[in-house]
Amino acid sequence: MFYVNVEGAVFRGDKWLIIERSIKEAHAGGLLSLVGGTVENEGNSKNILERSIKRELFEEVGVKVKEKIRFVRDTSFSLDNGSEVIDIVFLCEFEEGEPFAKSPDEVDAVYWMTTDEITNHLRAPIWLKESIQEAEALLHKDNFLLR
Repeated sequence: MFYVNVEGAVFRGDKWLIIERSIKEAHAGGLLSLVGGTVENEGNSKNILERSIKRELFEEVGVKVKEKIRFVRDTSFSLDNGSEVIDIVFLCEFEEGEPFAKSPDEVDAVYWMTTDEITNHLRAPIWLKESIQEAEALLHKDNFLLR
């Protein structure tokens, strides 16, 4: 059985919305990350992944994204306790809100960072770097814009 996790690669201009995960977090505490979280059971449902990422963005950092979001990539990994996770990253365009660490048990800090700042940051894990690079490639593919 897998946990399903969603993450939002949220862009505004030439920067990405990045959080520093709380050091209280068992997985990747203190590292930089996209905003995201576990999909909750809703029974029979449509667009649960998209609604989940929008919920997580608002709950953790107080922002809303535009309606149209795009799939970037999916990966799987194991947690230290042996739990298996499927992680799905979506490309999202910022709409409104001033991001802040709304959920201090999950988020220590919030940043707007360029791709170069992320890829060169010492606390940016490889999976974040890869997600940002793939999200940026999708953003620029065929002059793709979410508007």
